[in-house]
Amino acid sequence: MDHLAADTQFALTVHERREVTADIVVLGLRAADEGPLPEWEPGAHADFLIPGGVTRQYSLCGDPADRMTWRIAVLREENGRGGSRYIHEEIREGGRILARSPRNHFPLRPAAGYHFVAGGIGITPLLPMMAQATRDGVDWQLTYGGRSRQSMAFADELGQTYPGKVTYHPQDVCGLIDLDGLLARLSSGTDIYACGPGPLLDALAQRTAACPEQLHVERFAPVEPANPSENRAFDIELASSGRVLSVSPQESILDVLLDNDVYVDSSCEEGTCGSCETRVLAGDVEHRDAVLSAAEREKGESLMVCVSRAAATCPRLVLEL
Repeated sequence: MDHLAADTQFALTVHERREVTADIVVLGLRAADEGPLPEWEPGAHADFLIPGGVTRQYSLCGDPADRMTWRIAVLREENGRGGSRYIHEEIREGGRILARSPRNHFPLRPAAGYHFVAGGIGITPLLPMMAQATRDGVDWQLTYGGRSRQSMAFADELGQTYPGKVTYHPQDVCGLIDLDGLLARLSSGTDIYACGPGPLLDALAQRTAACPEQLHVERFAPVEPANPSENRAFDIELASSGRVLSVSPQESILDVLLDNDVYVDSSCEEGTCGSCETRVLAGDVEHRDAVLSAAEREKGESLMVCVSRAAATCPRLVLEL
């Protein structure tokens, strides 16, 4: 890992700005001090600090071997909290933006082959994965869906770089992706890496439920728990001190920690970025995040303190804090 810790803030300068679709802008970023940037691997994202206290996570979609430049693609979201609008309207070449070192909850694991599935801006974390698979000599294919061909960022670039490996599914021409047909054609040992709208990822998860380890997803929005219990009070114990704190039905674990001057790195506060992941030493968790895999949830070794809670039958969680 680089000398910068995950919560270290540093300034980036915009050295390139391109509008690649009507509502997606690509930024090329370099360290303001002109030094090397923190290392990262395919699937990583970084926090970007927007004026007004807004923090947004954007996938790094350039070349991990390039320590001098990061690349991100930002979709303008009119109904968001203002982060993407600020980047589209205020950030220009030569401008600056604060960031934190990357984290990766969507790493590319070794497999016999890969099938990448992208929906819209979900193409961004998959770009360096495809480049890595190509360098490693692992067979792969991409299915790329979007509202229209014009709305699909990097579509022409992908076709030129990887001829014969990309299948486009613009919805206005082809309709929705035929997931049943896609899965039926997969070779044995092929892992699926998918990023995009919640309904697309949910549909993939339903169809691969018998073999959940085959599917790897990254979500941009929180998910509703399958069977959420009513919020109830429970305790958390801080293992380092033995201190016990009470969490009311109206509070999150993160709220209680911060109110009691216990610092935990946090960003999205909706269970999607993974920055507040905390190790669980004892107790059962009701997971409400969109980060951990089914296997990781089953192990119960960590939770996202911004959204997850103690299970209904668990009066106390012991946390490695």
